Parts: sequence; C-alpha cells; structure tokens
Amino acid sequence: MAKREKGGFWVGVAAAIVYPLSGLLGRRKYLHGDRIPREGAALLVMNHISHLDPIYDAVFTHRNGRVPHFLAKHSLWNIPIAGRILRGAKQIPVYRGTSDAQQSLRAAHEALADGQVVVIYPEGTITKDPDAWPMNSRTGVARLALQHDGPVIPIARWGTVDIYDHYKKRFRPFPRKTVTYLVGEPIDLSEFKAREESLAVLREVTDLLMTNVKGLLSEVRGVEAPEGFYGPRKA
Repeated sequence: MAKREKGGFWVGVAAAIVYPLSGLLGRRKYLHGDRIPREGAALLVMNHISHLDPIYDAVFTHRNGRVPHFLAKHSLWNIPIAGRILRGAKQIPVYRGTSDAQQSLRAAHEALADGQVVVIYPEGTITKDPDAWPMNSRTGVARLALQHDGPVIPIARWGTVDIYDHYKKRFRPFPRKTVTYLVGEPIDLSEFKAREESLAVLREVTDLLMTNVKGLLSEVRGVEAPEGFYGPRKA
C-alpha cells in the first residue's frame, strides 16, 4: 500500500466512515493504481454510474496514497454532518446554473495549483445511458486539463451500479459485489495546449478524455463500447 498523503483531522473522520462502509457494501479491486502520482497535482477523470461512486472513489484515491478533492453539488454542504466533513476535508462545491458556477472551477484550479489531486465526473451527474456508458460531458474538465501541467489520468470504475441503481431504485448489497477500477496512462494534451483555446478545442479535449474513460470501461466490463456518447438527441 502506498504511503498516504496527510489530509488532516476531517479527512481522517471521512476515512473512518467511508472505509468500513465501502468494505461492507462490496469488495474492491484496483488495477494499475501505481499510475497515480504519489505527489504533486493530478486530475483524475472518471465515469459516474451510481450515488455510491464518491464513497468508493474516495477510498480508492486514499488507498493509492493521495487525498481526493471532489467537485460535488453544493446542496450536500447543507446536510449538517456531511457538510461539516466536506468543508473540513476541503471538497469543492459545484453551483450549477448560478452566478457562483465559475467559483467551482476556480477552486478546482487552486487545488491543482497547490499540488493536490482533483477528482472530476465530467458528465456532471449519474449517466442516463440505459447501459451505463458515459454520456455527453461538460467542458469544464478540458479547461482544468489544459490550464495545468499535472497529469490528466482517465479511470474507469464498474460495480457500484450493481449495488445501487438510482434510476431503477434498486439497492442490492448482497451477495457482495466487486467494484473494479482500471487506471489508464496519463493523456498527452500537448497538441491541444499549443492551440488557442476555443469552444471547439474544449469540446474536442473533453470527448478525447471521456473516450479514454469509455475504452477503459469497455475493458473492465468485457464488452464493446458503443460509438459516441449518450445524449438528449438519443434519449
């Protein structure tokens, strides 16, 4: 196990909660976790299939020696105990559709500039794809990726939706499932960093990142991924 980055009191409190919870709900399998740097900034780009994802992703990142900083919807900060832990552990609230929306990206930029690990779900919410493949994603991930020099690492996770499927209102902790992670190689974005930033470039980078995630997910699931990404036009 990697030597863990020190996260302080509230990270310890969070770990004391999520470690046993994730272990109770399912087994964990990590493939190529050594691709996550043990120090310095890194952007972890992940698919989003279940409300359980942050619990498992926090443990996954922590077990690989780093303290995760998630972008999460701001309403979670209004939950008394959860909100205190989120603030204390320096997580990043996301204010969608408000004048504070850009504040979330600024906080994520600051975290990366400080050499921290940021975990982002570019889809913005649990995928609505009927087969749980990634759907169209927001371009904020591309802004983060292009404006920092730390590695951008695609990661696929599978198994949490088998435990809890929000859209089907189905919770099946038993028999215990396995939640598997496959970490990809850092993505070389030098070609895009040399170009002038535009909406077209941001979209191209976002789709490139999520195509890598989708490819990893295909490998984990052992089935061929569909072309493109699920979106309103396909719904």
